[in-house]
Amino acid sequence: MGGGKKPDIKLISDDGLRHDGRRLDEIRPVRMRVGVLNNADGSALVEFGRTRVIAAVYGPKEPVQKFALLPDKATLRVRYHMAPFSTEERKSPAPSRREIELTKVIREALEPVILVEEYPRTVIDVFIEVLQADGGTRTAGVTAASLALADAGIPMKGLVGGVAIGKVEGHLVVDVDELEDMYGEADMPVAAAPDLGLVTLLQLNGVLSREEFSKALDLALTAIRTIVDLERKALKESYVSSE
Repeated sequence: MGGGKKPDIKLISDDGLRHDGRRLDEIRPVRMRVGVLNNADGSALVEFGRTRVIAAVYGPKEPVQKFALLPDKATLRVRYHMAPFSTEERKSPAPSRREIELTKVIREALEPVILVEEYPRTVIDVFIEVLQADGGTRTAGVTAASLALADAGIPMKGLVGGVAIGKVEGHLVVDVDELEDMYGEADMPVAAAPDLGLVTLLQLNGVLSREEFSKALDLALTAIRTIVDLERKALKESYVSSE
């Protein structure tokens, strides 16, 4: 959620369509591929509209620094990073405070579904690189990381998907893009494992009423079920093509 001077265009038209022609409850076109990196144990490329995120997984493996080991489970290490060319203005390659925060948020969104106790005294590394940013990068990052973990064969209780719900010109909208995030009144990123009935990430920037919050969460979970179905489809297509 941004603020600042609003663009001249209406973000929600009189007939209830958004500036890019989507319905209020419609996610952007989604594309997913797994196994995109030969040198990773698992990898995935996820696109939500113009937002493109790649994730790579390495492990489980023994780290060089033994002090990082936990005796009863694997240590999940995550790095979320935005490439310098991912935004209109060139971004510094050094990790920003926001990237450090989102690294923690994404790790906590993935940890509940990974069977880390299967691999004590090891580490699982997840690298998430935003190639192009047009809103929803943290939720696309969670989705790509979930797919890459599954592609690596890491045992998981269920797949995780993510989507951001926004409030734009008084309307709740699903899967906000950069323009809606910048000029909307609220932004609520959500990640969940629908097969487990588990919400693993829930943040809110801005203000929603109790009724709006409840509706926004329902919209998010409905969209996430669709996103997780697309994850399954991408995994299935990968397995079939590799046979």
